[in-house]
Amino acid sequence: YERIGEMAQTLTDTRLVCVGDREADIVEMMRRARDLGHPADWLIRSKHNRTLPDGSKLWAQTIEATPLGEIEFTLAARTAEAARVVCQQIWARALSIPDGAGGQLTVTCVVAKETNPPAGCKAVQWHLLTNRMASDFAEVVELIDWYRCRWEIETFFNVLKNGCRVEALQLGSVAKLELALAVYMVVAWRLARLVRLGRTHPDLSASALLTEAEWKGAYILAKKKPPTQPPTIREVIRQIAMLGGFLGRKCDGQPGVKSLWLGFARVRDFVQGVEHMRLLQDAGGSCV
Repeated sequence: YERIGEMAQTLTDTRLVCVGDREADIVEMMRRARDLGHPADWLIRSKHNRTLPDGSKLWAQTIEATPLGEIEFTLAARTAEAARVVCQQIWARALSIPDGAGGQLTVTCVVAKETNPPAGCKAVQWHLLTNRMASDFAEVVELIDWYRCRWEIETFFNVLKNGCRVEALQLGSVAKLELALAVYMVVAWRLARLVRLGRTHPDLSASALLTEAEWKGAYILAKKKPPTQPPTIREVIRQIAMLGGFLGRKCDGQPGVKSLWLGFARVRDFVQGVEHMRLLQDAGGSCV
């Protein structure tokens, strides 16, 4: 949180938010954030159904009141599960929890519980904790929207870690590692965006996200004739992923970030080679 505080001082017009899953349910982190004056807001999925000072339980106390309302959203497709609409009832309450050091922390607990899930599907239920105070239903819904963004963050770091393989970098100094991360984070953002839009807007033209050399290069590397008109983003993503090992069978579903990254690396090298060859030709040199 000290590092986050330094970032917050440089981003004077930006409010930072730390969003975490259940492994972030650490009371020491909450206490430290409070002691530093909350340089950033935090929102985590609660893992521990804590005992409150009056002996009651955190989650039970939160849902004692009447639900604030309902929300509806589309849950993205997951392994062996198709995308579906989720309807949740929402409760929220400001409560005091033990801070682990003899004192108390004031938090807002939000419970979002799915109503009438389809047969065979596990109900989507979240218990969230945050330092933010939510005074009305709209502010509680905003907190849930923040948490729903967490999966996009997970996808980004999945690309950075498993696609770009930044943990395998063997650089000799922190400065070099920071430079490499700065480059790879841009690459990871672009790949994560491709994966996302390929699933949410599959009919989008590939020219909206890729250069002509990139989408044509994906076909040329596969020894296929490029289409005369830009294909859809879904078609190009599958073509690029197949260069990285994706088989593209009907039972394979959508390509993952690793195969897309490996394929995109080949496309990137191809495009850079073509551009260099053109520079040599323009300079009157030989491209052989």
